[in-house]
Amino acid sequence: MASVYDFNVKDRSGNEVSLKDYEGKVLLIVNTATGCGFTPHYEPLEAMYKDLRDKGFEILDFPCNQFAGQAPGSEDEIHEFCTMKFGTEFPQFAKINVNGEEADPLFAYLAGEKPFKGFGKGVKNAALKKFTDMNNKAFGDKAYIKWNFTKFLIDRSGNVVARFEPTEDMKNVRKAVEEMLR
Repeated sequence: MASVYDFNVKDRSGNEVSLKDYEGKVLLIVNTATGCGFTPHYEPLEAMYKDLRDKGFEILDFPCNQFAGQAPGSEDEIHEFCTMKFGTEFPQFAKINVNGEEADPLFAYLAGEKPFKGFGKGVKNAALKKFTDMNNKAFGDKAYIKWNFTKFLIDRSGNVVARFEPTEDMKNVRKAVEEMLR
């Protein structure tokens, strides 16, 4: 059976990193963008990271420009924006694709383990679904991730235990992370 530890990714400088380096930690793997309505999620993500990293928690940040071109900068520009505006200290990796033929294998795996179940109820969620359906038509059955700031929670054994859509309240995400750290 596969786990996230079977994957290698690229850091911001293009160096290969084995996710086995994070073995034994609780991980939150997130696809991000600097120009998205959900970009303010960086604030509670960084707060959670600062509070919980000493307990064995890591956030792995993967910028993605596949959703309305909301992460157009270089890796360095994106990193500078995140550190200057939100003070982020968690690891940020190379910009990737999360959908389509060139989707990063890690995200195809994550989405296969925890497929999209919907954005929830409400007008805002319905509007986002309509927009994402239009955006993701080009990816067909390889539209693994519906929008920026989709989060995957990984247990200490490398298993994908939860998926949080960007519409999920960050308090619920934090609660799930804290429970996993117990």
